[in-house]
Amino acid sequence: MEITPEILKDSFGEAEAQAVYQVVKQEDDLVGFARQFMNHEDYRVARSALWALTKGTDQELSALQGMREELIDLAMTTDNSSVRRLSLNLIERLKMNEEDLRADFLDFCFEHMMDVEEFPGIQSICMKLAFRICQFYPDLMDELKRTLVAMQIEYYKPAVKSIRDRILKGKFK
Repeated sequence: MEITPEILKDSFGEAEAQAVYQVVKQEDDLVGFARQFMNHEDYRVARSALWALTKGTDQELSALQGMREELIDLAMTTDNSSVRRLSLNLIERLKMNEEDLRADFLDFCFEHMMDVEEFPGIQSICMKLAFRICQFYPDLMDELKRTLVAMQIEYYKPAVKSIRDRILKGKFK
């Protein structure tokens, strides 16, 4: 089966996402597939492609490590919340090292984790990513914890509260 924008544009469920991922995995071309479709002009195509990619194991997705910066750029620039959430999900599953600090991405994560108008899934993953970035820098970790303490937590959903509490209690890794 050749994966085309038309296939990715159609209504897409869990079974279709798994099927597309299996084709991409069999062709051993996660990077080519991601590059071809993740920035597609039709957000439905991009969303479906990113969703299919999330079906991979962390080990399989490590093939996308060299695309981390492109995924970050996509997450920071897209107007589509589904594309943002899925690209952030992929970023979160990739390795991050001390030398990978991007101040603009950390600022993005802080902004979106605090934004009460943002979807809880995006808030949560931005909080996780901010923690992962800050863990290399004690001053930034202190800033993250001060920010989390200052949150007016009654405005957030349980998933966001849970991650916040786990970070503050030192139980998040």
